[in-house]
Amino acid sequence: MATNYLIEVTVTRAMGAAMRRIHVGNALSAFGLGFTVPYLYVYVAQVRVLGAMTAGLVLAVFAVAALIVLPFAGRAIVRRGPRPVLIVALVLAAVGSMSLGLAGSATAVLLSAAALGAGQAVMQPALATMIVDCSTADTRSRAFAMQFFLQNLGLGVGGLIGGHLVDTTSASSFTLLFGIESAMFLVLAGVMATVRMPHSPVIGDAPSQSAKGAWKQLLGNRAMVQLSVLGFVLFFACYGQFESGLSAYGVEAAGISTSALGTALAANTAMIVVAQFAVLKFVERRRRSRVIAAVGMIWALAWVTAGFAGLGHGSQEMATAAFVSTYALFGLGEAMLSPTVAPLVADLAPEGMAGQYNSAFALVKQLALAVGPAVGGPLGASLPGPYVVTFFLFSLGISLLAVRLGRQLTAVQDQPWRAKGSLVVARGSVEPVGVEA
Repeated sequence: MATNYLIEVTVTRAMGAAMRRIHVGNALSAFGLGFTVPYLYVYVAQVRVLGAMTAGLVLAVFAVAALIVLPFAGRAIVRRGPRPVLIVALVLAAVGSMSLGLAGSATAVLLSAAALGAGQAVMQPALATMIVDCSTADTRSRAFAMQFFLQNLGLGVGGLIGGHLVDTTSASSFTLLFGIESAMFLVLAGVMATVRMPHSPVIGDAPSQSAKGAWKQLLGNRAMVQLSVLGFVLFFACYGQFESGLSAYGVEAAGISTSALGTALAANTAMIVVAQFAVLKFVERRRRSRVIAAVGMIWALAWVTAGFAGLGHGSQEMATAAFVSTYALFGLGEAMLSPTVAPLVADLAPEGMAGQYNSAFALVKQLALAVGPAVGGPLGASLPGPYVVTFFLFSLGISLLAVRLGRQLTAVQDQPWRAKGSLVVARGSVEPVGVEA
């Protein structure tokens, strides 16, 4: 008994030390991204004088690159482990970022964007898998909440500092910006190289399985398939609208100024940063499926508030306040999802397959983020009434899908605190176990 206790304490300490480095890495990567993401369109279209078409293609290339590499990333993470895959992705992103800052032609810009987009896409499932390997059933929700908190904080601080460094009349200021982002990726690669990961099963530990077999196994997990469908709707109806449909709706229908739009985005980030850990205490002892269902209801309220902003007959001040409140409500829902959805993906994965499942879910996310702006942008600008009604119904659909998902989850997957004291949740099980609410 004493020997087992000492082993468990040693493993827990090793996990904690690794997790701290992972969180530092998350903050660094988000800080670097915050430097450049808000200014990418302006840089390509105006500073490099390549036009709006090329700038739009750059944004599309990010999505396409992610969709190409993610199906292979999961297999690589399973076979090689998340850390080496992450380091390769970080080096690729650093090269892409620096190249983008130096690129002067459309071809060079698009190739650089492809490298940066591919690297960024692979970072997500690799970091998520490292968090899974360095957490227990009892600490996983808090670990993912911390990741989301640091990501938003890093993006906000990076964007704020980057805004004071850029000068649209000087290409060199943007080269400096992309150089700083590149340096952040390389620093993160150095930090990750020092992480001592606790041993986690990889494909090499078990009989070899083909990539086709791995995907067949994943698609045979009904709970994971339902969660993927739910995830697509979540990202399509929220994240896919922030900088496209919802902003177009606010400007065209609600008459929101660009400064008010910036305030709304800041309110979203502020809500996440302020509410994250208060929300965590609320959700970590509740059924995950019910938490996701509650998010759907909160987002439905957000769309009602957006409808008042653009379709009501109040003053411009009231419309602006309602629009800012819409983004804040979305932030509250995001804070509830961060300790819920990502840990659930990990707990649905069979032992050693977390990388495959994380990559599959990241692929679903990228698809939603590619389709969401394409649908929401034109609809929000030209048909404000149908736009609000459509996404109000999508939000209600989130609640219905979440309740349905709950019927496919085991008791421990839906209520992970039942596994307190265990290093592993009963992962990969697809046989539902009825539980009381």
